[in-house]
Amino acid sequence: MSDILDRIITVKRDEIRVAKESVSLEELRLQASTRDSRDFVGALRAKHAAGKPAIIAEVKKASPSKGVIRENFVPADIAKSYEQAGAACLSVLTDVQFFKGSVAYLEEARAACSLPVLRKDFIIDPYQILEARAMGADCILLIAAVLQPSQMRDLEAFAHSLGLAVLVEVHDRDELEQALTLKTPLMGVNNRNLRTFETSIETTIGMLDMVPEDRIVVTESGILSRVDVDRLRAMDVQTFLVGEAFMRADDPGTELARMFF
Repeated sequence: MSDILDRIITVKRDEIRVAKESVSLEELRLQASTRDSRDFVGALRAKHAAGKPAIIAEVKKASPSKGVIRENFVPADIAKSYEQAGAACLSVLTDVQFFKGSVAYLEEARAACSLPVLRKDFIIDPYQILEARAMGADCILLIAAVLQPSQMRDLEAFAHSLGLAVLVEVHDRDELEQALTLKTPLMGVNNRNLRTFETSIETTIGMLDMVPEDRIVVTESGILSRVDVDRLRAMDVQTFLVGEAFMRADDPGTELARMFF
């Protein structure tokens, strides 16, 4: 695990402890029971069936490596722009300290459109999964680099019991082998090197031979141009999680359409 991931997970443990003291599991369960559900995996597959790329468009203000990416940050407007441009789903950062995210950003983005939403955060505890359901998320992220295989299986089972989809994220072939023991069809390949923070779509391409046909490869990070998109689609990668390229544009939806359609 990289130093930044070590620091993030240490902070997460403290955040979870504080959250549990302020909002009980019973309260969270009550909040979660009032939320409607949107079919995250179904939205991706619908795009595939129509012969279109399935784009998980990210609502992201900042990152540890790049700092603030978008100053004019209005989640509701961004979500509407993405939906109009043809995105399949949203991804919203909820980590506060490292990504300047917020639960409120997810709630605002989801309320502004009809797209299913991924809670993008560092999930290490079932409490966070219940939080995700309570805030209206339709999918959670599990990062293989910070979880043991048994933890991933337990967290996935809990997420599925709440009606949440699961995107499992890997960085190398060993992690992918572990991820393939899960039930979720969503195999996210992060093209960012956790030690150097450099990105290369070759990371995704180099793992395609390991992924069975019944799984969906979601390529993440480093998709910055139409050239990247065309190369990956030619390799039959049809699902993309993109944030920075859209966030740096004047209008995120216009940039999405330019890159993909």
